[in-house]
Amino acid sequence: MVAILSLMVVMGFMMLGEWVSTRSRAYVPSVFITALLFLVGFWTIVPKNIVPAASFGTAFIQITQAVLLVHMGTLMDLKLLLKQWRAVVIALSGVVGTVVLTMGIGRLLFDWHTIVASVPPLTGGLVAAFLMTAGLKAQHITALVAFPVAMFVMHSMLGYPLTAWMLKRESRRLLQIRHVDVTVATADSATSATVQTTAQLPVCPLPTVPAKVKSVQPQLRHWQLPAAYDTSAFMLFKVAAVTGLAEWTAQLAHGTINQYIICLVFGVIAHQLGFLEDAVLEKAGVFHWLMYGLLAYIFANLNIVKISMLSGILIPIVTLIVLGVLGMWIASSLLARPLGFSREMAFASALTALFGFPADYIVTHEVTEIMGSTAEEKQYLLDQMLPKMLVGGFATVSVASVIIASIFLKIL
Repeated sequence: MVAILSLMVVMGFMMLGEWVSTRSRAYVPSVFITALLFLVGFWTIVPKNIVPAASFGTAFIQITQAVLLVHMGTLMDLKLLLKQWRAVVIALSGVVGTVVLTMGIGRLLFDWHTIVASVPPLTGGLVAAFLMTAGLKAQHITALVAFPVAMFVMHSMLGYPLTAWMLKRESRRLLQIRHVDVTVATADSATSATVQTTAQLPVCPLPTVPAKVKSVQPQLRHWQLPAAYDTSAFMLFKVAAVTGLAEWTAQLAHGTINQYIICLVFGVIAHQLGFLEDAVLEKAGVFHWLMYGLLAYIFANLNIVKISMLSGILIPIVTLIVLGVLGMWIASSLLARPLGFSREMAFASALTALFGFPADYIVTHEVTEIMGSTAEEKQYLLDQMLPKMLVGGFATVSVASVIIASIFLKIL
């Protein structure tokens, strides 16, 4: 009974966070509301062990963290990344700007451990926050365990509305360009129509040669079984196999390369070879369960936060967020013109480091729904902005933040 009640409370907190986010059109992040509910709950009547009691304990997390990184590799389309290389460069430059400014100016204001514990979640998100939390616990730096969680929760409060504002400005610019192009094309069409002569020689139509009908029967990918056998269990078996191979490789490397980076790389390779499907854990039907468990495990670290600690946490967190976002803006602005981006689009691509997928997808769709007055305009805006936002999020959250977190764990 205790386990079921614990699960109900944990999922209730997640549910309320999502409802508030939906009602506010994502301007109030779900993670902020959920974290606030956990925090108030721990201060009042919620048991401090409610998350492990709900089945999200150490054994669950040991599986979750590795397989989710393999899954993140299946979200990455290398062809899309190569095609949108300018967006990747700008997004990664934003991460560099964040690290430089926070490690530079921030070091003058706060102690070393505070900076190191807070910066990786600022450049990534959930995975980086988890890695830093686990690293701080392993080194018994319990006083700073709340910093990665607080950074993960707080930076989205600024990231969502700021990104939406940048995308709205970019939408206005794109629609103006489209309006001019349509006007010019219409004028050219009208001019050419008036100068056409009506006297034309009769033209004999050329005989048409029937094209060969090609077979359109879908072919199975090399690694796929027929649909009847391609079950969730088979997908999870493949993910477990790739994860096991990645962790075995990490053991052979003796810690030279972080095991989570290896999991991510193996996920990308398995996806490109066709062994793992796109978004494999979503197709297997377990992605949300794993993500909720990982979120709950991270929020469980708020059970050590007392009211007296908040002032000591909030001041450095808010300061570092401001410095980090300023670093993103400076770096992306410097590269915008040379790479053919507007400053708004460049800054929006860099800001994907604050939340990544699927938030970048959701925010872009919401903006296009508001800014486009017709279906054609909405599709035009999506075609122009969404690929840049997606690859920016993949490059920063899926790759850069994991690498940065693994480096920062070694310099704690």
